[in-house]
Amino acid sequence: MNINSDFSQKVVLNTSDLDWDSSPVPGVERKYLDRIGDELARASSIVKYSPESSFTEHIHVGGEEIFVLEGTFSDEGGDYPSGTYIRNPPSSKHTPYSQEGCVLFVKLRQFNVQDTSTVKINTATTAWHPGLVPGLSVMPLHEFDGVGTALVHWAPNTMFNPHVHPGGEEILVLKGVFHDEHGSYPTGTWIRSPRYSKHAPFTKSEGALIYVKTGHLHNPL
Repeated sequence: MNINSDFSQKVVLNTSDLDWDSSPVPGVERKYLDRIGDELARASSIVKYSPESSFTEHIHVGGEEIFVLEGTFSDEGGDYPSGTYIRNPPSSKHTPYSQEGCVLFVKLRQFNVQDTSTVKINTATTAWHPGLVPGLSVMPLHEFDGVGTALVHWAPNTMFNPHVHPGGEEILVLKGVFHDEHGSYPTGTWIRSPRYSKHAPFTKSEGALIYVKTGHLHNPL
């Protein structure tokens, strides 16, 4: 199964408009954003756990990256409320579940093999840092070998400088509306911009909170 598998192309999806697909386990559903492979795939997805659902124990062959969007996600290591960022490195394993139900942003099999750190960050209690322009605040989540992941908070009516992303850029809009010269992206929009893409982003009166990943979009095909 190949979905949005040409990483030289820009993709913009409003995840609210996508249908849920069943997983092999009852109570767990997925919205596919990009995917290369069948059940064992290099993939980016929105994943929903119904209340009192669980997934079978599995090994993360190429690592697993999670951002909890709604509810509380759990495994034998603990409970992770909305806003938690998790990295499970290659060869790690767990048996995830959710008592109350949850919605996750999940990226599978996308780690550098040398990136072996486990990361668990509750962004609700983590400090913000000033951004490069007034109105911008940044919360770094992870960086390894030129690939960076962060939350970026945009105050209303903030403008950023035009810039290029040599390694590409991936954005999930968590709150508000994000804008650039190419369009407007409300909450729930996923944007994947290829290597050497450029834009001049800004916000209007709503402001925005976005999840951003850069430097990782070499074409895997």
